[in-house]
Amino acid sequence: MRPYRMVLDSGLQTYDRSSSSTIKDRETRLKTKITQINNVHSYSCSAISQAPQPPRSRPKSFISTNKTHLPVKTEPRKMAGCPVYMGQCSWMRRSESSCTINSSGSSSQSRIKSSGSLPHISRPSSVPRVTKRSSCLLVALRPTNVDQEREKFFSSKYTYNPQFLYQEPMPTSVLEKYNEASDQFLTQAIRILNAVLQKYGSYENFESVTGGNLLSKCQIWASCRKYMQKEGCAGEVVVQLSEDLLSQAVMTVENSRPTLTINLLGARQHWLEGMLRHEIGTHYLRGVNDAHQPWHKSEGRKQFGLKPANPTEEGLASLHSVLYRKHPYLWRAALLYYTVSRAANTSFCELFHDLHQFVQDPVVRWEYCVRAKRGQQDTGQPGCFSKDQVYLDGIVRILRHRNTIDFPLLTSLGKVSFEDVEGLRPFAELENTRIPHFMQDLDKYHHQLCHIMETNQLTDEELICLLAN
Repeated sequence: MRPYRMVLDSGLQTYDRSSSSTIKDRETRLKTKITQINNVHSYSCSAISQAPQPPRSRPKSFISTNKTHLPVKTEPRKMAGCPVYMGQCSWMRRSESSCTINSSGSSSQSRIKSSGSLPHISRPSSVPRVTKRSSCLLVALRPTNVDQEREKFFSSKYTYNPQFLYQEPMPTSVLEKYNEASDQFLTQAIRILNAVLQKYGSYENFESVTGGNLLSKCQIWASCRKYMQKEGCAGEVVVQLSEDLLSQAVMTVENSRPTLTINLLGARQHWLEGMLRHEIGTHYLRGVNDAHQPWHKSEGRKQFGLKPANPTEEGLASLHSVLYRKHPYLWRAALLYYTVSRAANTSFCELFHDLHQFVQDPVVRWEYCVRAKRGQQDTGQPGCFSKDQVYLDGIVRILRHRNTIDFPLLTSLGKVSFEDVEGLRPFAELENTRIPHFMQDLDKYHHQLCHIMETNQLTDEELICLLAN
């Protein structure tokens, strides 16, 4: 399904498609298609059919491509209030294992995706490559036969261990880097999950109660425009609305433009602001600030001896996702951490059944298991892809040192670890850097970090024991 696209500033609205679907329609599509086959729940992979809508007039540089998001060959045209970032795509990299979307990135058939707060996994393209450029890690690790294996798995009454195939063989060094799970914060992860279940009964109820209603496209665009005005970046980011994401949102660069893609099936009333703080207020602004610094490129990072941006980058963004919520539970980060930890010692089927204690929806559990087992061919063997533990890992480390971290400076320095902040202070270029609006009142910011700790039953004494330094 082609995404709905819009460039947001104070006076320009460029729609890619007519806003014809209703919230009720999307709520219906949000319900997982599970049918009874021989008294077994089997996931239906049928495509979503929708009558084509005539596109409205729009600038050539913002033509929405087909589902594979192939790059537009024409040069982007600079528009009033919409600066074009030529040659600055690298600053949008979320981590060492993600990159901007090119010709790869989605399947050739529109399908319903779970919006269970999962980080984005781009789907491999069935379109031949136009370059010899390697796929980014997250694309390469997405199994090419995931649909067929899902059908086998559900038809087997959850007893079949999927046998995954991949576009290209992954380097052994990459798989070895992420093949060991950590149990360092497993106790904390389980405690967070149980706290949510004790209060809400189930994750599904937690999502419904705390997330609120789904938002219409107009409501989403209005909220995005208002938020970007708060951050002083109106007109800088293209916003796309899609029903083809596994995550609630993802920040990338497409056609040399910073692009925020939001999942229509997961854009909820009380969670959208947190998603914008995560993607725009953290990833985007830190990326913009990084471009001003002498360590912006890989050579500069080596020269200054910088640590990897993660786990600080994703830990900080995850904290900002729940910042100012009444009940800021760290459910997603905790469940990802737990899933990876268990995957290291179990088969796919065993992991799937183990997750039932936290998530009832079998389709959501399937997606979590696929994430934890990606990179494996025979998922009947123990093994994991451990990168998803970075969220809770980063959160705990930041909370442990929250009273000594200079958060405005950490943001101004760009894509750096909080451990490198003091060493980089004398060399920082701060003149044109930006601080997110929610970090202006530091007393309120620190108070909310304490509230996050209390809600998730974390204490300073415990964190000091876990992380002596």
